[in-house]
Amino acid sequence: MRWPGDGPDAVTRGTAIHVHTSLRRLFVAVGLVALVAACSSTPAATPTTEPTSPTVTSSPAGGATGEDPVDEMRSMTFMAGFSPQANLPFVGVYVADAQGFFADRGLDVEITHSGGGGEHLQLLSNDTVQVTTQDAAVLLERRADPGLPLVSLALLGQVGQQAYVSLADSGIETPQDWAGHTVGFKGTPAPDVFAIMDAVGLDRDEVELVNVGFDPRVLTEGQVDVYPIYKSNEPDTLASWGYELNLWDAADFGVPTLGLTYVATADTVADDPDLLDDFVDAAMEGIAWAASHPDQAVDIVLEWTGPEADRDHQRAMLDTELADATSPMTDEHGLGWQTAEQWQDLHDLLVAEDAISAPIDVDDAFTTDFLGD
Repeated sequence: MRWPGDGPDAVTRGTAIHVHTSLRRLFVAVGLVALVAACSSTPAATPTTEPTSPTVTSSPAGGATGEDPVDEMRSMTFMAGFSPQANLPFVGVYVADAQGFFADRGLDVEITHSGGGGEHLQLLSNDTVQVTTQDAAVLLERRADPGLPLVSLALLGQVGQQAYVSLADSGIETPQDWAGHTVGFKGTPAPDVFAIMDAVGLDRDEVELVNVGFDPRVLTEGQVDVYPIYKSNEPDTLASWGYELNLWDAADFGVPTLGLTYVATADTVADDPDLLDDFVDAAMEGIAWAASHPDQAVDIVLEWTGPEADRDHQRAMLDTELADATSPMTDEHGLGWQTAEQWQDLHDLLVAEDAISAPIDVDDAFTTDFLGD
């Protein structure tokens, strides 16, 4: 999951991943005070691995409540778009629940998790779920076909979630070096891989595209030379295995990319704006709290993942996504801010790469009504 033009120091082409990680963590260390201040003053604002788990509806034990709960609670359901982990939009909800931010606003939020088969969008569409999460590019694709009325409430990935890596000792140091090598993709080739090649003048027929799935060992075992990763996930895993990486983020090449969003339907936006306003406000407060209390936020995440989850990996995920959630624009307007220009640029890339069969009106795909300026 993730988020450039904006945030932390960008990764230069071919930079070893340990340098990338250090820069992001430095940015988080010095920049989160500004983030918290922006979020506090703002009234209401991929999966990382192959899905394997069924829908989860259970809650963690415990959880704080607000000091002054309202008399009547409004019930709603939030479904995370994947299994429990430290994806930033998930963390915002986990923390808002545990710290009583939802209760303070009169919300009784049932937190559930998608098994990864797309059911979260189906359940959202039939109003079983009121808010879920979705990658921005997929949101536009699903609005175009099959025409789901999805609306982004807050953009938490100011840049896209994915990037591409090679082993640092492979000799593949720039995208131009991809020529004559195998480049992996997950499911279908993402438009950004072609955009990177176009940006550096690499002909598309100079690389061999290979469907690699979600196991990064295909890179370490030499089955593919360039591997597609979710920036908050596989780089940390590969580093823990002792590998250094060269990493290329499409946004560093001027490619318009966006990451995860909170999503509702157009009907819910029109019919129950107060509910969504309170939800987004509480979730943004949860993210701000996580930014200033990252260790405690990971403790809360582990209540959902279970104690078997790797704590250090969850912290790395949170740090990466916090860094990618910020930009000069969010510094000015607050976390989650989004613009028509951002969405239009992404839309035009998807149309150019035939990921969207026909243009759609991006003004219908997002709203800033629940975000403070």
